[in-house]
Amino acid sequence: MTAEGHLLFSIACAVFAKNAELTPVLAQGDWWHIVPSAILTCLLPDIDHPKSFLGQRLPWISKPIARACGHRGFTHSLFAVFASLALFYLKVPETWLIPADALQGMVLGYLSHILADMLTPAGVPLLWPCRWRFRFPIIRPQKGNQLERALCMVFFGLAVWMPQGVPENSAVRWSSHMIISLQTSFDRFLNNHRVQ
Repeated sequence: MTAEGHLLFSIACAVFAKNAELTPVLAQGDWWHIVPSAILTCLLPDIDHPKSFLGQRLPWISKPIARACGHRGFTHSLFAVFASLALFYLKVPETWLIPADALQGMVLGYLSHILADMLTPAGVPLLWPCRWRFRFPIIRPQKGNQLERALCMVFFGLAVWMPQGVPENSAVRWSSHMIISLQTSFDRFLNNHRVQ
């Protein structure tokens, strides 16, 4: 997927997550925290490709990561998300004031990139280091891909016009409960391993 596609898709995901009240923090969050945070991180997984938008601007970071992991390797996995969050919580000083909705927006942006790349034939190694590729190939990777742009715009339109909140028995609500449960477990893990 192109950088433009990832940007459009991350905005659509941020709007969807807020309207679907995916987590209590996102439900109560500020649009001006969630959307810019998602945009900020939506291109980050492609830091493993020296010719990507970020790779061209940060070659001293991109080239070593590309040599170590290859494109669509570690940075396109759930392990990268959890490792980044753990590193953030364990190493970032508590004096840094980053609102919870902005942090969840950043995670959302990163995850939106991985989800968007799952829509291409190459897929992503979601469970890296396991080499299984997860994919729903409906977008072909090419410059100026009109299908990619149209799909992102349709998803954005659906996210904008989606009614706020969802029924208790929906798949989105189930996902929301799963996310809250994972977040609670992750917080417990961090509290047990935080260096004083």
